[in-house]
Amino acid sequence: MDRIQRYRIGDATVTRVTELILPEVSSAFLFPDRDRTILTHDRPRWIGPENVSADGETLALSVHSWIVQTGRHTIVIDTGAGNGKRRPLNPIFDQLDTPYLERLAAIGIKPEQVDFVLVTHLHVDHVGWNTVRDGERWVPTFPNAQYVFSEAEYRFYAEEEHVQTPSAGVFEDSVQPIVDAGQALLIDAGHQQPLDGFTFHRTKGHSFDHLSISLTSNGERALFAGDVMHHPVQVAKPEWNSVFCEFQDDARASRLWALNFAADHGATFFSSHFPGTSAGTVGRADGGFVWFPR
Repeated sequence: MDRIQRYRIGDATVTRVTELILPEVSSAFLFPDRDRTILTHDRPRWIGPENVSADGETLALSVHSWIVQTGRHTIVIDTGAGNGKRRPLNPIFDQLDTPYLERLAAIGIKPEQVDFVLVTHLHVDHVGWNTVRDGERWVPTFPNAQYVFSEAEYRFYAEEEHVQTPSAGVFEDSVQPIVDAGQALLIDAGHQQPLDGFTFHRTKGHSFDHLSISLTSNGERALFAGDVMHHPVQVAKPEWNSVFCEFQDDARASRLWALNFAADHGATFFSSHFPGTSAGTVGRADGGFVWFPR
């Protein structure tokens, strides 16, 4: 699908494993408050043609996981949409059949080698490969891993009335089976940091208790910020929420927090959906932020 994108953060290696490329997402749909000029003639130089069409009407997005190898642990951050999941209300992710596990194998990772799965939030395109089909059951894809996610988020989305239409069915086939298997580590990120070198930050907004995850290794930092941002245009326009941001004011505040964290700490920002290279650094200029792809 694309070349292997691999990065070093101190002593850790970070590799992207792509599930899907979505080449033509309506910008008007994804960003209801968009200003089309910044997608056309006022477009920053770092938002290239791989990110947006010339007329600004369509955007490209990626759905992928980040694999972190620390020398001690193998860690998967977010697990895409998954294969064979019934998503009749969300056709993009309905009954997928992608070679995700083959792509994982291509970088030398077998499911049984994964020690931790870190989940930023419980939306459809971040938990799908938590499980695979085994007969009539959904079982953990990574049989030896602890799956770490927010307890508050789990409790919230256990109530069906809180689940947005695009994520209908996710709890039943991709979240609860992990809990039932005894492989879930449900955390309160305000008080628990279960994995050395990683810090979980509460960044509510896109979802009820969305978590951003920072990594510190040998003096270098990274930030895996989930869906705090969907597209590099939001670096220039952090006030833009996606159509899927459930708590609008909190989403904007969390986005500013993530941009400031990355800029202040010189952290490599690993995005969940940026197309092209999905990693970069954040700088400041003219009272705003700029993006430097890696």
